[in-house]
Formats: sequence, structure tokens, C-alpha cells
Amino acid sequence: MAYESRNPELLAPAGNMECLHAAVCAGADAVYLGLDEFNARRNADNFTLETLKDACNYAHLRGVRIYVTMNIEILPSELQHAIDYVRQAYEAGADAFIVQDAGLATELHRALPQAEVHISTQMNIHNAAGIEAAACLGARRVTLARELSIGEIAELSELAAQLGMEIECFAHGALCICYSGQCLMSSMIGGRSANRGLCAQACRLPYELHRQDRTEALPAEGEHLLSPRDLCSIDLLGQLTRAGVASLKIEGRMKSADYVHEVVSVYREALDAMGSDFLGAEAGDDCEDAPDSSRSQIWRARLAEAFSRGFTTAYLEGNRGNDMMSYGRPNNRGVFAGRVTSVENDIAEVAPEIELHEGDVLEFWTNRGHFAATVPASALKSKGGKNVSHSKGDKQSVKQRARNNGANRNSQNGTVRIPVEQRIGKGDRVFRVRNAATAFTAFDTDPFLPRVNVLGHVTLLIGQQAHIRFATAEGVVGEAWGDVVEPAHTKALSEEDVRAHVDRLGQTPFVLQELDVVLSDGAGMGFSQLHHLRADALDALSDALLEPWNARTTHDASDSSLYVLDGSNATARSARSHNAPDAQSSSTASGGSHACAVMAWVTNPSCARAARRGGADSLYVPLLNFRRGQAQLCGARQDEAEQAGYPKQSVMAIPTIDHDPITGTRESALAFDPWDYVREGKTVFADSLAGAIRALDLGARVEIGPHVPLTNSAALRFIAQLGVARVWLSPELTLGQISQLAEDSPVPLGLFVSGAQELMICEHCLLMSQGPCNESCETCPRRSVEHKLVDRKGFEFPVLTDMLGRSHLYNGIELDAIPTIPDFVDMGISAVMVDATLMDKKTTELAVKRAVRAVDAAVNDHRALDKRPGTTTGHLFRGVM
Repeated sequence: MAYESRNPELLAPAGNMECLHAAVCAGADAVYLGLDEFNARRNADNFTLETLKDACNYAHLRGVRIYVTMNIEILPSELQHAIDYVRQAYEAGADAFIVQDAGLATELHRALPQAEVHISTQMNIHNAAGIEAAACLGARRVTLARELSIGEIAELSELAAQLGMEIECFAHGALCICYSGQCLMSSMIGGRSANRGLCAQACRLPYELHRQDRTEALPAEGEHLLSPRDLCSIDLLGQLTRAGVASLKIEGRMKSADYVHEVVSVYREALDAMGSDFLGAEAGDDCEDAPDSSRSQIWRARLAEAFSRGFTTAYLEGNRGNDMMSYGRPNNRGVFAGRVTSVENDIAEVAPEIELHEGDVLEFWTNRGHFAATVPASALKSKGGKNVSHSKGDKQSVKQRARNNGANRNSQNGTVRIPVEQRIGKGDRVFRVRNAATAFTAFDTDPFLPRVNVLGHVTLLIGQQAHIRFATAEGVVGEAWGDVVEPAHTKALSEEDVRAHVDRLGQTPFVLQELDVVLSDGAGMGFSQLHHLRADALDALSDALLEPWNARTTHDASDSSLYVLDGSNATARSARSHNAPDAQSSSTASGGSHACAVMAWVTNPSCARAARRGGADSLYVPLLNFRRGQAQLCGARQDEAEQAGYPKQSVMAIPTIDHDPITGTRESALAFDPWDYVREGKTVFADSLAGAIRALDLGARVEIGPHVPLTNSAALRFIAQLGVARVWLSPELTLGQISQLAEDSPVPLGLFVSGAQELMICEHCLLMSQGPCNESCETCPRRSVEHKLVDRKGFEFPVLTDMLGRSHLYNGIELDAIPTIPDFVDMGISAVMVDATLMDKKTTELAVKRAVRAVDAAVNDHRALDKRPGTTTGHLFRGVM
């Protein structure tokens, strides 16, 4: 498909006002930022509603858009406050809101339809059904999951365009090992939820991979087994543009202004340098869409200086193996600066291979670890005392020489002398992790950068009102009229006088590009009058440039009903909602017989039959384990198929991750399509919003899983309107929050109460750390053995890899919320689930029997069973931060 010949938007991060200035000065088209509430980077400095107004005015005067992140799950008590917060941010000038929560998205579309909604990557949109789900939420843009290839992005961009939406994708920065929005590791370990903006980055810590049948750790290239390299797409910008990407996103709201300025500058240069020849070409045409190698090398070197764990194009080019991982270190690698040549009296002499500057931060790598030291001015002086390098005060020349001249020796004997406080040795490696020459300091000397070019026109004709007019290149005008011009009483105005006094724009955001002066001979006017007239015209220009935002008003939509879905399937979905079972009848909807149905999640036929013997009302089977030869027992694939299959009437569970089967995807390679198993009228468990909508379109009875965080009443109303039959609630909810949702829920609710808790789903196979493989995942012998990650404190995290090569990381501490079942029964919870993923058949039967006994005890005697030792109740009694 041919796309419009234009470069995509360059979208930059800003964790504070300095980073915003850096992004705009570097050439960003738009900036995304968070407020002090409801954003996924709560540890950034962020903005207040007051400073947001200043940020928007600064950006809008310079033609830059501002997107506010509201990309966390919204808890029951927060919904109205979040809506009010968006309303105030909209009035302050926000151009769009990046949203994860389905409830917030639908309420914004209802209560504030003029606000532009962008779907966050936290919503895990990675297939065509996900694009359709975003359209149902009223979105204008979708930020795709990072785990997609350029071919997949092209397919989804075309579909999005047909539905009136745009596609945004990440172009540079940190990669999460887990699909965004699916990570519970930080949450379950320490209560700091990634879905609430406080990720503790447990993925960057050291781990060992173990087999269950061995004591020693498996060999690996390093100890950071969950730490990917950083994404860098500088060489793929042409392909991404041809794929229809509307916005290229730079990651980094926790990064410095130096980082933001340098990375955005590089991508701005690269986008501007791209020729237009390829932009309208057909995808796959042979054209020069990549920058030449010399420029690319310079750009990559600058990006590495800004921050790098090592670079990868990762999933964009279909790479999911070890090459995308940074096993050796989880933090900034910087660039190699040289080696230690000698150490004496706590002074290390370093032979630099790059030009060093005062203020550079160097990292010394020794056999005892690593530490940082800053380059002092004295280090750059020769033995004769002359400074032979550039200081950070000479920023422009330093940048130019550092980028163009390459290596430079900084003293007469070819070394620099750095004071150190820790032991190092001759030959130790030295890396520069901060380049003082690329520090963002321009705003310190000129707080009005970048200035807006204006064309000026002054008319001073005797007998007419004085007039000054300023206009931008886009035709926005500001003008002011003064008193009638009179003949000069003493000295007449000259054209030079007028130009000198009108062109005093130093304390404004504007700079004169041209100035026309029409002046009568002999005209007179005081210079102060000219100054006031100039200021009034510039104020009028500012008002005109900001008028689209200053004129905003908001009001709550008069119709308080939930937004009615768009699209061809809206009527069918609305009709289905009337047929969804209520809380009282839901226990028998899937064959249940208890007041609160007891369900079992089983991954092999033996455990399925054991769960049935234990009294399970219904069995749920992941389709990834339903295929012959793919059953898993205790997390390991069974080599020999069992004689008997799964019991009939089992509920089929669609995978949480379900890529479209196009060339290059794992689904295509294995000819696996889970939708072949979906039947009209049959119950289907869908663990994504995309899966739920597709299953409903196929006429299935749909239950939606806990990987879709439906954590407020608006989200439940939206799901009920779709026609979903049951919602399995998020494990991040407390008992009190569950009670709030259950009180007036329009859809029956279920909860996982026992067994394994999944912490991550990864496109990268975690078993690869022991060495690369042929990626024949369906028959991989490694999958036939139980594996686990072990952290520094000895805690174990079971690892499963499915037939598509995706890894699933589990909490090593088993969930046991069964003692809380009396509360669940009182709330009207319709079903509870025992997850037997990591159980054998005996444990499965006992676990299900215990759940059945707990339900009976709760219903008959309102009695609770004791909690099993060594287990956790998850977040029921300790909410997420």
C-alpha cells in the first residue's frame, strides 16, 4: 500500500520542564509527559496542572503538541477524579491523552468527546482484533506492543487507517522483557505495580537459570537474564514510514534532559535527511530508504553516548533471540574510552581513545566491580600546565570536534590523570557514560529557545494610525494600532530608528526574519510608544497562536449512558449484552452446580480428570496445551501423548498473546490458529480485550480473563455492553476494591484463588540464556524439563515456554485466597478458579476438593478454611502502590 509522502511525527519524552525544553529545542513534533497523578512514571519529576499550562503554551507557540499520559489502571475510587483531572488538563491545553484503562477511555469518550484518546502500549494491542477494540473505545491513535515486526505494523497501520485511527510505535529506548501491561513481577514481589506507575525494574536484577533436576545453575553469557538491550531503529526509519507509522516514539521519561536533547536531535536529523523518493513507494520496493553508512555510524555513536545497554532492532526485524539481550549488564554501557596505563597515589593514568572533556563521567571496570569518576579540569592539562582539551564551556566546538575528529590524546604523554577512590589495576577498561560536551545547556543562556520566526510590517504614515503587524510563516497574525502619526516636532524618525526599536524581541519567544517599514518623511513618534505598539502586536500574535487552546471549554455530556459502540458489529454486540447471564444465574452458565462455582485451569488431561474428580464445575484448557503433544505437567511438556484426551465440555482458553498469522509470526510458522477451536454458542475464555471482541463476533459465549485489568465500574459497564458473560478480576485488586466492584457489577465476576500466579509473558524465550537454539519450539527438548529463575536472595520463579516459544514466568510462592471465600460468597462472586498449571494430578485433585469444601463451608456455615503455610493472599490485604 502507498502512503502519503510525509515523515512521521517525532514524539519525545519529558519527565520535567527541562526535558520538555530539550525535546522542543531538538526538533520534536510532539512531547508526552505525565502529571503528578495517574501516570506510569510516577517517579519522574512530572508536571502539575499549573505547570502543564506553562508547558502547553511553550510548546504550542512553537507548533509542538502535548500528550498527557493517563496510562495506568484506574481503581474503583479513582474514576471520577481521573475524569475531572483529564478535564482540567484538557482546559490547560493538552492535545491528547494516552490511556491504558478501558473504563477511563469509554468515560472520556462519553463525558469529554472533544478530548483525543490515544491507546497506550500498556493495553497490549498486537493484532487486528486489538485495533478493532481500540476503535470501540473511541481512540484516535494506538501505540502498538513493542513485540511486532515491521510487516505486522504495516498490516495493522492499514487496518487502523480504514477505521480512522493512527499507529504509533516505539523507535528508541528501553525495552521491557514482558509484554507491556502484562507484568506483575514488581507488583507481586514488592507491591510496586508497573500497571500503577511504580515499576521497580525487577527485570534488571541478576538471576540464574536452573533445571529442576539439577543443583547447579545453567551456563549463561551473564547474570542479567531478563534484561534486553535498548531499541534503536535509526536504520529502519524508511521502512517504518513506508509501513504507515504516524508517530515514532522515543522512550525515556525517567531520563535526563541531556539524553532527551541528544536522542531527539539524532532522530530529527535522520528524519529530515531521508529523501522523499521512497515515501510513496510500495512496500518491498528496492529504494534507498536507509541513511548512508557514515552518517548512520555517527548517529549510532551519538545515541550510544546518550545512553545504551547495547542496541538492537529486536522484534522489528524478527529477532527474539540472545542478540537482543544485554546479559552482561543492565545499565548504561556508554562508549569505550580507553584503558588504565598506571596507578599511583590514587591517581589513574588513562590512555584515552576518544576526546575527553571537563565534567565527563567515566566508569572504571575492574575485576572487583565498577565505579564512576568525573573528569576534573586538571586532568586535561599537560605536564607544563597548559589545558590541551576543550572545557564544557566551549560546548559547540567540543561537540564539533568530538563528532568529527575522532580520537584525541589529551596530554603530552598521551594520557589523562583521573583521581580515583577505589582500587584499580593496569589494563582495566574505562567507559564514558556521560559526555559533558553534549550536555543540554542552551536553555540556560536563552530561555526562549527555540524562537519562532516572524515577518514584521510597520506602517507609520502621517495622518494615519500607527500600525505594527507580525505574522508567522503559517499565516497567523498579530497586530496593534496606535495614535495617529504626526509630523516630528524635533527630530524625525529614520527607517534605521524604526528597525532598531522594533527588532528588540530578546525577551520574547519570537525572532524577526524580515521587517518591512513604510514611513512618511518627517514623521515623528516617541520610542516608548513604538515599544508599546511592538509589545501589543506580539501579545496579539501570542494570543492568536494559542487561541485554539485558550478558547476551550468543557462540559459533561448530557447523556449519562455508556458510549454506544461504533462499527458494523455494534448492534449485534448491544443485543448480546441483554442475553448475558446475571450474577445469580451465572454459576450454571458453564456447567456449575455450586452457589459460587469452582473452576479449574488445567494444562494436561491427567490433571483435568483429577480436577473433575475433585468436584470442579468446569475445566478451562489453554489452547496452547490442547494441541496434541503440547500438554504440560508441572510446567514441563510431556514427551508422550496420553491415551485419553481432555474431558468434553471443557472451556477453551485463547492465548493472551495472539499474533495474526502473517509471514514472520510464530503463529504462521507453526500454522497455529486458536480461532479454529472457537464455536458459536460455546464458552470461550479470552485473556485480552482483542480476544474477547473477536470471540463475540464469532458468536461465542465469552469470559474475559484477569490479564485485562478491569478495575472500575466504567470498565465493567463497557464489558457488559459488549456482551461478555463473566469477568475474571485483576489480581492487583484488594478485597475492599473487589467488594466495591461487586456491589453493582452489571456482569458476573470471578476470581483466581489458588495455584500459580503468572508474572510475565515474554516473546523472548528465557530458556535461550543457556545457549541459542533452532527455535523449533513445538518439539524443543528443553521444554520437557522444569526450569526456574533464581534471584540473589534464593527466591525461585518457575519458567514455562509454550509451543510458540513465548516464556511465562510464575511466582514461586503459591496463591491461597481460599480462606477468603466466605467474603467472596457474600459479595456475590459467581466463580472461583484453581490454577493447576504447576501442579501434578494428585495436588490438582486435592486443591480442587479444598476449594469445593471452602465454598460449601462458606455457604452452609459461613466458615472459612485456614490458610496454607508458605502461601500468599496476593494483594487482597495489601494493595498495590
